[in-house]
This record gives sequence, structure tokens and C-alpha cells, in this order.
Amino acid sequence: MAQVKVSIDTAEVFEPLLQPARYKGAFGGRGSGKSHFFAEMLIDDSVRMPGLRSVCIREVQKSLKESAKRLIEDKIESLKVGSLFDVQESRIVTPGGGAIIFQGMQDHTAESIKSLEGFDRAWVEEAQSLSARSLQLLRPTIRGDSSELWFSWNPRLKTDPVDKMFRGGSPPTNSVCVRANWSDNPWFPGVLNQERLDCLTNDSDQYAHIWDGDYITVQAGAYYAKHLAEARAEGRIGRVTRDPLQTIRLYWDIGGSGARADACVIWVVQFVGQEIRWLDYYEAQGQPLESHVAWLRTRGYDPNRAQVWLPHDGAQQDKVFSVSYESALRGLDYKVTVVPNQGKGAAKARIEALRLRFPQSRFNAETCEAGLEALGWYHEKIDDKRGIGLGPEHDWASHGADAAGLVAVTYQPPSGRINRIKYAIQRPTDRAMGY
Repeated sequence: MAQVKVSIDTAEVFEPLLQPARYKGAFGGRGSGKSHFFAEMLIDDSVRMPGLRSVCIREVQKSLKESAKRLIEDKIESLKVGSLFDVQESRIVTPGGGAIIFQGMQDHTAESIKSLEGFDRAWVEEAQSLSARSLQLLRPTIRGDSSELWFSWNPRLKTDPVDKMFRGGSPPTNSVCVRANWSDNPWFPGVLNQERLDCLTNDSDQYAHIWDGDYITVQAGAYYAKHLAEARAEGRIGRVTRDPLQTIRLYWDIGGSGARADACVIWVVQFVGQEIRWLDYYEAQGQPLESHVAWLRTRGYDPNRAQVWLPHDGAQQDKVFSVSYESALRGLDYKVTVVPNQGKGAAKARIEALRLRFPQSRFNAETCEAGLEALGWYHEKIDDKRGIGLGPEHDWASHGADAAGLVAVTYQPPSGRINRIKYAIQRPTDRAMGY
């Protein structure tokens, strides 16, 4: 019998996964085609390697309706290889007496997992839900010389086992992993694109997670959720370079020393024409001023190149070392500006100021990741009983957000005209807040 060849069009983003590898991963947002790619590759491998045994896995699978079985059936039909496969109620028999089966890892024990020994392929769908226990059971079970484990998922948390395995700094030997989003899919349908646009408008808090494959870092009701989503969609979060002719501005939020002190953060920005370039972000808790300054020096932000902006408490003494940040930094030859206390309504004014400046902001993704997470999480505290807002929640994200707000309220347009945001801060209840 002549060898049948399956002709499959593959998006460029998935081409690295076509070569043999023990571990293959594809993560990203909705509409990328991850599941379609793995379903097609599973059919292709089954045709090329008669007798291949494969298992499609989810952490929890209560019925076959929750599995990839229907997708694989549709692919068998669209690829016109139905004569080679026997689609049964609970499995699919493949050429050469092989099989594709569907199982939930939560149903397995250390003993029952042995039933998968000798299987050549394991495809884990919705792998963000796979528990550490399940991953620990699965990996040594699929053990043939040419066996492969495939994982497709929409990232949820950095601490999810599949993310720690592939993206935690030490991926498994002989592994390849790609990020795929809707923009990488050349067959992305128009109806799905409208869903994406609707999500950007109506559910912007979750847009980056759902469509761009980001971790869930945006709290529901976050102040800057929509602005961050728009910045990503417009390509304003990516690679941003430093202008050697412009002042480097270091905007601080003061933390203090000691284990219980708030975090100290620094945003590194430049004003280049109408553009605000967010170049770098630093955060540390309980460390002395010397540690913060050491970081500045390692990054090249010395007094000859950079100037410091502090919040009003920068002039106050540190409770442990009895010295103010202002005096200490001046003593290190930095030019320091202390922004006066903005009074009642200052937090809300900073929020409105930063929202206004977001369209002209560009963020360097690699060095500002932690700061962007803080901006994405910064949200209003809600009285659950009365359903009313109580102002910004003071948590881990508020320090990065406060320092970013300081950038916005001190921004001066290149023309030198009066900064209308500054006027809004002085009168936070005035209609100028809408400027």
C-alpha cells in the first residue's frame, strides 16, 4: 500500500514545532489556532507512523464532549483521510492498528497511569489547568524513544505548573515552545475579530489575557485596564530605546527600610517630544537607600545622566536611618525635585492624569514588565455591602501606580505651555478633571 501524504498548511509561528522534540508547547490567546495545529499534527503523525498510539489529556474530563475528539474528527474529514481512520464512540482507531484516546488526568493514580506506558504522543489541552501532581505522573509515563509530549494553553498565572516548566527559566531538555496569538493566525476569521474588538471595548480588563495570551494580571475594575489593552493593540508596549540627548527622569515612590516597610519603586522615563518613553522599572522592599542607588548605577542612571523626582514624603526622614531621601540623593550629586503634597483628591487626580497621558506613552516591555503588572492590578477598593467605591486599594500595586501617576502630573508639554493636568490636580473637583 502506497504511503499517504497529508497536505497541511501551517502558520509560520508553529513551524518550530514541526521538528522532532520531546516537549512541544504553544501558549497564547484565543483565535491563534493552537488546538487546530496540534489536532492536524496528530493526524499527520498517525498517518506517517502506522501503529502510533496517542492520548489527548485534560486535567478534568467528565465527558468526551469536553475533549478534543470532535475537533480531531472534523480535521480527519477536512483533510480527506476518513478512509484511514475508524472513528468509534470513545476512541479513534488510526492506521496500522494505532489509536487516539481521551482521558482526564484527575482520574488517574500512580497505578492507573501505567496504562499509558507505551503511548507515543500525549497532547495536553488547556494545560494551564494541569496540576503539578498530574504533570509529575505524566512525564515519566510517556517514555518511548521517539515519544513526545505536547502542551497547548492560554497562560493564567506564572505559578501554574506548565508555565513554570516551559517558561520558568529552566525548560526541559529537548523542548521547544512558541507564543501564538490571533495576529499570528493567517486564517483568523472576521467574526472572531469582531468578538476581539468587542472584548477590547466591553471587557478590557481581561482583553490582554483572553486575546494576547498574557497572564491574568489585570484586576477586575482596574483603573488602567483599557489603556493597557489599547497600548498593546497599538504596539506601544514593545522595544523602546533611550534618547541619548534627553534627560533621564527617575520617579520614585518611597518605601523605607525594614521588613514591614512599603516597597520602594522607581520608574525610569524620558520625555521625547510629545512622547513619554517608559524605559525601566525597579521595585524592592525593606532595602536601604544604598541598594536602590546601586541598581541605578548598574543601569547607567548616574547623576551625570539622570535627575530624580520624589513624592512629598521624600523630604521626610527614614525611620530607620534618620535621613531623608532628598538629602541623601543630593549628597550623591543627583539633582532632586520634590513634588509638593497635592492635597485632598490627589490619588484620583494622579489616576486621571495618567489616563490622559497613556496615548502618548510607550513602554519597554522587557524591563517594565513588573511595573506594567502593577498598573494592570491597581484598582478601586469596593464596599461589598453597599456596592460603592472607596478609592484606590492600597496593596502591592499601588506603589508602582503612584510613581507612574507622579510622572503624569509633572509632565510638561514641549511647547512650554501651562500644563492643564497640573491645574486639574490643584482643583480635583473642578470640571478640568475631564481634560
